[in-house]
Order: sequence, then structure tokens, then C-alpha cells
Amino acid sequence: MSPEEWTYLVVLLISIPIGFLFKKAGPGLKRWGAAAVGLGLTLFTCGPHTLHSVVTILGTWALIQAQPCSCHALALAWTFSYLLFFRALSLLGLPTPTPFTNAVQLLLSLKLVSLASEVQDLHLAQRKEMAVGFSKGPTLGLLPDVPSLMETLSYSYCYVGILTGPFFRYRTYLDWLEQPFPGAVPSLRPLLRRAWPAPLFGLLFLLSSHLFPLEAVREDAFYARPLPARLFYMIPVFFAFRMRFYVAWIAAESGCIAAGFGAYPVAAKARAGAGPTLQCPPPSSPEKAAALEYDYETIRNIDCYGTDFCVRVRDGMRYWNMTVQWWLAQYIYKSAPARSYVLRSAWTMLLSAYWHGLHPGYYLSFLTIPLCLAAEGRLESALRGRLSPGGQKAWDWVHWFLKMRAYDYMCMGFVLLSLEDTLRYWASIYFCVHLLALAALGLGLALGGGSPSRRKAAPQASGLTPEKLREE
Repeated sequence: MSPEEWTYLVVLLISIPIGFLFKKAGPGLKRWGAAAVGLGLTLFTCGPHTLHSVVTILGTWALIQAQPCSCHALALAWTFSYLLFFRALSLLGLPTPTPFTNAVQLLLSLKLVSLASEVQDLHLAQRKEMAVGFSKGPTLGLLPDVPSLMETLSYSYCYVGILTGPFFRYRTYLDWLEQPFPGAVPSLRPLLRRAWPAPLFGLLFLLSSHLFPLEAVREDAFYARPLPARLFYMIPVFFAFRMRFYVAWIAAESGCIAAGFGAYPVAAKARAGAGPTLQCPPPSSPEKAAALEYDYETIRNIDCYGTDFCVRVRDGMRYWNMTVQWWLAQYIYKSAPARSYVLRSAWTMLLSAYWHGLHPGYYLSFLTIPLCLAAEGRLESALRGRLSPGGQKAWDWVHWFLKMRAYDYMCMGFVLLSLEDTLRYWASIYFCVHLLALAALGLGLALGGGSPSRRKAAPQASGLTPEKLREE
């Protein structure tokens, strides 16, 4: 592990006891105490580069004040433009920010764009009420008022997820501050249930990264190995990549759970990133609050089982970095300048690559996803429905295997980063996933397969469930 990885791990582990301290605190102490801790962590890890986050926050707040009815698009343009300036600092002869500054800036951009969208929704709802002449009462997810500058700063620097996520909306943050009877919200047992696999994942990460170091792929000697060895190597590289993020995101979720952050009644049917989808009246007494069943789906960032055992490429995206996937779907996919699911996905993947950074490997990897989506969608709609139940089960297992190999392949671009290293590796295995996807797409078109759609897809098991595994 690098020194940066140790720092991330220490910050994540420290956030768990801090969460227990803040859980039962009042709204004022939660707001300003959490902001003070977050700002302290930012100053400690970023030093003078903290100024970048301050500039981004002030710019977004100014846009919200100036144009509340159109601040979402303006905030998106502002934060993503600042990311370009931020990443070009070394080219301009200015000090290069630390990796931690980049992490803070990434999460902050998501939060500020979301905040601007929430303010815009509030402004439009208020204008509609004025036009109609009466109020319909509180609307699910709507802010009570426009946050002040200090409230915006407190949300931006809240220590929860400040370096690693999960992303959360301002409405989720407010619900935590105003949580009725926080002592009745369970934390310890949900935390233990969530955290128990993390040590195992950590050991698997250390073992796999030691046995199959990424740096070997950059050496000339690697390309003297037989083709099967080169093909196989991407599997443990992606395995180590997954284990690393499983540990980080489970620890980040555990910090949220310790603080009761993102806890909602199960009846609210909360979604990762979005929060509740159904209105639930707050409990009127500690006894009623304790009688409720809660979950932490709002801050759930990773579904380890779903990531590993879902069948399709499109489902794999939904189970990985789930709160950020919701943000991308809500603020990028829905406003994409195209109607086709594949083209909208390509636009979303392009901006996702840009959000991650300027390294060519990000773009090569993310822009391979739309090709895989088109290929699996066409071939699935052309063939799977014609198979017997047993044939469909066999199809799902083959599909799952190919899905995992596609993600292995794309992961190499994500971790190698440079254009030269990525293309060198892909060329050494003959661009096999690209060619296979093109062949599948061509076969699907020849057989009359329909276009993949986000709303309507061929009947398909979304994952290899434990029940299905037992049947096999």
C-alpha cells in the first residue's frame, strides 16, 4: 500500500468513532462539528490547495444567488470547467495539488451540482405555487429554503464522505441534522453486518496485488509471456482493484452508519444517492421511532455480490459506486443530447471519464462500455428469448463470464492510465473484447435483435442469485 492509501484508510477508520460521537448530538453541533472535522481533514491532507474547494463553493453559491431558476446547468458548467483548470495547473506552471485535493474536488463537484439542482427545484416549485395560488404541502425531497453561504459551506465540508464518498444530497444532509430521536436509530448492529467482510477483502487485495503487481504490465518482459498468461493477468488485476474499493467503500459506509447518516425507515424505500422515494411521517415519540425498521440504502455505495455476480454489463454499472451512478443518471444521462439508450450512455460515460481525470486510459475504458451495452442488448434480444429455460440458464452463465472479462479488460485502461500502456496491453491480447463485442453486435443485428433500452429490455435474470447458484 502506498502512503496515500494508508492515509485514506486511517481517515476512514477514524470516521467511525467520530460518527458515534456525532450521532446523538443536536442539529447545531452536528452541522458545525461535522464541518469543522471535515475542514480539518481537508487542511491536513490538502494544505494550501484547500483554496480550490473554497473557490468552487463560492462560485457555485454566487450562481445560485444570481440565477436560482437556472443554477443547475450553470453549476455543472462552473464546477466541471474548474476541474479542467484544476487539472491543468502543472501546465500553467502552478503548484500541482495533492491526490487528496483531487478527491475532495471530485466529491465536492457532485455535491454542489446536486445542491444547485435542489435549489432550482425549490424555486420552480415556489413559482408554481404562486401561479396556482395555494400550497400542496411538503413535497418529498424538496428543500425548505435556499441554503445560506454558511450552510453551503457546512454541507460542502461535512466530514462524511469528504475524501471517498458516498455522495449525498443536501436534503439527505438536512434529514441527518434534523433526525428525530437519533438515539432510536440503530447503528452498531447495521455497522457490524456491513463491515464484517472488509478485513477479508483487505487480505485478498494485499495478496492479489502482491502476486500480480500492476507494474509488471509496464515492463517489456511481460510481453514475452505466452498469450494465455497475458490474457489471464487482467483477471487478478481487476480482482485486486475490486477488493481495494470494496474495503474503502465499506469503511466509508460504516462511518455513515456509525453517525446514523442516511438512515431512513424501510417503508420510505430509499435509493442509493437519491434518498426516500415514499413519504413517511416522522415518528412522534422515541418508542415509535425505536419500533421502526431502518436501512442505510441512501448511502450504500457498493453491492459486492451484485458487482461480482450480476449477469449484464449494464447491471454491473448499477452495483458499482452506486451513489455516483445515481448522480450520473439523474444529472447527466437524463439531460443527454440524444434519445438512444446507447448514445445517452456514451455521453454519460464520456463525462464520467472527464470527471475522473484527463488520463487517456479513462476515456478508452469508459467509452468501451457503450459498445458492450449495444452488443449485449442486440444479441440478448435476438437470441435469449428463443431458448428453453435450461438454455437461458446456460446463456446467463456464459453472459456473466463474458461480462466479467469485459470489465477485466476495461479495468486495464483505468489503472494503466496512459494511452501507450493501455493500447500496448490491449494490442498484446489482440483487442479481444472490442472484437468480440463487434462480432456480437453484428450477429445481433443480422438476427434482427432490437435496440437496447433503459426502460424495456428482454426478460433476463439481473444476477446469479444465491437461489440460482444453489439450483446449479
